[in-house]
Amino acid sequence: MIMRKTILVLAFVQCFNLISAQQPIKTKDTGFSVPKFLPDITLVGRNSAADIHFLPEVVGTTINAGKKNALIVMDNVQGNVVTNTMRQVMAKVPGIHIWESDPSGIQIGIAARGLSPNRSWEFNIRQNGYDISADPFGYPEAYYTPQLNSVQRVEVVRGAGSLQYGPQFGGLVNFILKNGSELKKTFQYEAQQTAGSFGLFNSYNAIGGQNDKAHYYAFWDHRKGNGFRENSGFTVNTGFANYTWKLSSKLKLGMEITHFDYVSKQPGGLTDAQFSKNAYRSTRNRNWFEVQWNMAALNLDYTINERSRLNFKTFGMIGDRNSIGFMSAPNVADTINASTLQYNNRRVDIDQYRNFGAEMRYISTYKIGNNDQTISAGIRYFRGTTNRFQNGKGDTGFDYNLNTLAPFPTNLNFLTANTAFFAENIFKLGKHLILIPGFRIEHINNMSGVKQQKSRQFILPGIGAEYHIGSTEIYANYAQSYRPVLFSDLTANPITDIIDPDLQDAKGYNIDLGYRGKVKDYLFFDVSGFILQYNNRIGVIAQQKADGSFYNFRTNVGNSQSKGVEALLEFSPTKAWMKNSTIGHLTFFSSIAIIQARYANFNIISRQGNQLVENSLHDKKVENAPNNIIRTGLTYTKKAFTFTTQYSYVSEAFSDANNTVTPTANGVNGLIPSYQLVDVSGTYKFSEKFFVKSGINNLFSEKYFTRRASGYPGPGIMPAEPCNFFITVGVKL
Repeated sequence: MIMRKTILVLAFVQCFNLISAQQPIKTKDTGFSVPKFLPDITLVGRNSAADIHFLPEVVGTTINAGKKNALIVMDNVQGNVVTNTMRQVMAKVPGIHIWESDPSGIQIGIAARGLSPNRSWEFNIRQNGYDISADPFGYPEAYYTPQLNSVQRVEVVRGAGSLQYGPQFGGLVNFILKNGSELKKTFQYEAQQTAGSFGLFNSYNAIGGQNDKAHYYAFWDHRKGNGFRENSGFTVNTGFANYTWKLSSKLKLGMEITHFDYVSKQPGGLTDAQFSKNAYRSTRNRNWFEVQWNMAALNLDYTINERSRLNFKTFGMIGDRNSIGFMSAPNVADTINASTLQYNNRRVDIDQYRNFGAEMRYISTYKIGNNDQTISAGIRYFRGTTNRFQNGKGDTGFDYNLNTLAPFPTNLNFLTANTAFFAENIFKLGKHLILIPGFRIEHINNMSGVKQQKSRQFILPGIGAEYHIGSTEIYANYAQSYRPVLFSDLTANPITDIIDPDLQDAKGYNIDLGYRGKVKDYLFFDVSGFILQYNNRIGVIAQQKADGSFYNFRTNVGNSQSKGVEALLEFSPTKAWMKNSTIGHLTFFSSIAIIQARYANFNIISRQGNQLVENSLHDKKVENAPNNIIRTGLTYTKKAFTFTTQYSYVSEAFSDANNTVTPTANGVNGLIPSYQLVDVSGTYKFSEKFFVKSGINNLFSEKYFTRRASGYPGPGIMPAEPCNFFITVGVKL
């Protein structure tokens, strides 16, 4: 049924376009930016030295008008991008909360507006427009992050991105990789070699080029290090190749493949007492984690005429996530068993992800009166299979292996099938006002083996608006979001747990109201307020049967709401008042988020002895949601030299919904204290072909942590990096 509706809507859109195409389009100054189809990624931000921009109203086949968004140009970002230091990459995206326990940059953990940063699972994470997480609707954890040396830009679209990209509460983060279209010759070799603290070494080597018929880009990146804690270390390899044929003036066909693998030794978590005594010690020396990620994509761009364009993208992924270790709490010692004179057996977990998807997007400009209007519509199909083998009995050794001494007691198969149709339209009303209504129809089916299945279909509406005032604008949007019931919610221990047969998806919405703009080349700003409503949160409550026995009941337990202000101001006094400055230019920026994330009607029932005790979490703070996130700094540039210093402050947060202040003995629950950091970095370009970049992160060696883990890679406190440095030498030939 949903496919039939989708085909009818697409047919209507095309017929409407053919009718409107009979009217000639005349360019007229209406106060709006004229929609542009941007076929090459490098056209956005190519000639600017700034690292932060707004997304144009229309890019390719997508509409960004009316949405809170940010465009990060990676070549202009100062700091250590080699290890994906996200507090520097996203310094000018207000409100991004980051887990900083991974020194290698293998996996980023970001969130916003009181959501969980756990492997960025509240965002729709994409590379070149296609999904790269394990399963966006069943297990949305991003185990793979592109090597940022290879990234041309990062697109961040907040909550209202749920209409065109996916219904996630956080919105979209899309890593656009270099593809060679930015190069002005048929062949170029690029290399960046980096060394740093704790044995860090990174080698990035790439080739690319273009001619009248094609463009291409390929790279290989190798990174290794010892880590900043005992019993840690990592080896990472990333490879990528893209080739795009210009088959005609209207048709382009691109193919790309990505390979990513890493093995890391995990030092485990700490208790508060252990962290206080030595934050960088480790009580685990037998824990390992491995990921293998392989992806391929085919992209087709077809320009129907000067008003209409079609994009078709299909992609596939084969991924594996493997681990072996002694995963008890840090207050449980990993010791030799007196009866066997060996260490205890380690636990082996294996996940296998096999995904396939396709998206088709159509965009067209048509006339109503004297104003150009733009419609964007598309259809998506995704199918993902996850094979999960858990709690395997591993060996008693120290090295990395997946040897098991018995069959896996947990052997599960999950399937996700998703079809979606989405459409948005830019209506220009008069000279300054535009409205952007839209909707998304979702059909999603989750299946666990043959016993647990959940299928649903629904519509998510939304609307955005902009009012243009010169080079500035007032914007607003409302969009519904949802988080489907995950695999972990559909499966439980059959002896101790029962799943609510009426378990509902988490649903809610995002609202933004803001004012943003740019004044010449010296002022860039975006100030907005937001509300994020998160309903039907899923949790576990204790229950008692008629025979007196207890069980855990997994059900919807309550709602939460986040509200606050996100503000960015970037100002250059020298560009404003000293146009022809001979002493260089100074630019100041301040990125501030003030967030209140609290639970509403959220009741929990816990077992205390032989009694059930009910408590309300009403007005409790949402876990992992600091009230204040501040990043501010200044950049000095003079000719070929650039120097940046950045100050970061994140206020305290709770690790659990009960708002536990006094830490538990195992370090899993308790307060996450506030922290503040200073980073410095500098770049000198000897020529267009040769540069040197260096920096020091956490200049004053603040001892801090951002996460208390309940499982991998802990459990317990996960410390963040002390003072460390890096130096990069880059060349283009």
